[in-house]
Amino acid sequence: MAGNSKRAGAVRKAGSKKGAQVGTGGHSRKALRGKGPTPKAEDRTYHPAHQRKAEAEKKRAVSGGRRPGVPGGRGAGRKGAGATEVVAGRNAVLEALRAEMPVEGIYLASRLESDDRTQEILEIAHARSHPMFEASRLDLDRITDGAVHQGVAMKVPPYDYKDTEDLLDAAAEAGEPPLIVALDAITDPRNLGAVLRSAGAFGAHGVLVPERRAAGVTASAWKVSAGAAARVPVARATNLARELAELKKSGCFVVGLDAGGDMPVGELAYATDPLVLVVGSEGKGLSRLVRDTCDAVVSIPMATTTESLNAAVAAGITLYEVAKQRSDAS
Repeated sequence: MAGNSKRAGAVRKAGSKKGAQVGTGGHSRKALRGKGPTPKAEDRTYHPAHQRKAEAEKKRAVSGGRRPGVPGGRGAGRKGAGATEVVAGRNAVLEALRAEMPVEGIYLASRLESDDRTQEILEIAHARSHPMFEASRLDLDRITDGAVHQGVAMKVPPYDYKDTEDLLDAAAEAGEPPLIVALDAITDPRNLGAVLRSAGAFGAHGVLVPERRAAGVTASAWKVSAGAAARVPVARATNLARELAELKKSGCFVVGLDAGGDMPVGELAYATDPLVLVVGSEGKGLSRLVRDTCDAVVSIPMATTTESLNAAVAAGITLYEVAKQRSDAS
């Protein structure tokens, strides 16, 4: 009956009463101890976000990242400041090897059909202990940035540019008055390569090029130089006119080569002195600031005024004249 306290279950046992107890918050805090912050969804292996992240990384690795067995990561084959450059194609790679271009790695397609060119490439690579890799056509397409590679590609390390002082030091070590060729706004790397070849042939101690809006030592320049790029150092100047002024302070005479020169190159009076020969571009010639820095401007006499010479050809002729005058004076 109601109010019968002796009926079973009618009386709540001591300590069984529900409700807040002293220190209840500590129970939950203890259970969470040591687990740390909740991981991101993409870091939880069971979460769909993690699977999407893994698939994206896999696609990135195939299209531009590093793949097993094929050195070179994203951006391989693209040109940029301080970046590796890629020579693609059997003829181009063979010519680069013949020119003693430095090699970072040679890549050959799997099951490559051999011919005389690939045979010589293999012979040179083995003789010089160049690193060689077997690559799939897909890998070669990626490495060459889609260029026609014919199953052969070669990575070239970035060129190691010198300081202007290094060119003066090279002349001092040789016991000769410095002879430096400076190029003003020469943008074709093949012209730079041809100048390097002439500089090596006629005893120049180095070539100076502007850092911006000018050709640098690329694979094209190296090939045209026929190996001279390995022997003739190239320095870069942030500001060519300012660098020429510094060379004048070091005791060098600066002579510009331009169509509207003050005297013919045969009458050059500074040939036997420390000399910097500045060659302007074929179209615009010497820039105003560079021309104002020159101690003299010379030109090459030609049969007709309508003709013009390629900048590299003009540099070669002038270097020959300087070398001739130095040889006659010695």
